[in-house]
Amino acid sequence: MILKIQKVFYTRSFFVSLWVLHLPFIMFHIVLLEPRMPGNVGTIGRLAVATGCVLHLIKPYGFKAINEEKVKRAGMDYWADLNFVEYDTIEEFWAKHPFNDRHFLATKKAPKAYTEFRFKPNDFLYFGREDVGLPEPLANQHPDLCLSIPMVSGARSLNIANAASVLVYEAWRQCKKH
Repeated sequence: MILKIQKVFYTRSFFVSLWVLHLPFIMFHIVLLEPRMPGNVGTIGRLAVATGCVLHLIKPYGFKAINEEKVKRAGMDYWADLNFVEYDTIEEFWAKHPFNDRHFLATKKAPKAYTEFRFKPNDFLYFGREDVGLPEPLANQHPDLCLSIPMVSGARSLNIANAASVLVYEAWRQCKKH
């Protein structure tokens, strides 16, 4: 963990020193299961930096490697500040972050909208592959943790980076209120 310390001096007739601590904290965890498009990963990485989130990437990817130029291009100069972790499998991820009721699954098949959930700092927000979404067995095992983003009839899906933005900012809005 990085701890930034800024020393501030106030002087009048005497000398006072005040230490101001800027503690980094994790707002939320964005979990991408087997992402396919490097541009989406880069864009979501940029979102993670801008919102204080950790990005968890579960392999296999639909591209060669996370350092691929297309990923970095979408993430722009934010990529150097991104807090991300790669995992070979979802089981490896769960060994470090056991699944519980603070893990939310974004899927268009969910009956409840994201606005019906109450988010807390350090929640996990899962997003599936761009072409097929989350694995059905995962969603079927945890229907009470599945959430959707409403769309008009006939709309197939949102871009995963747009969906991540909607959910992260709603969760952030809720947490800032309390």
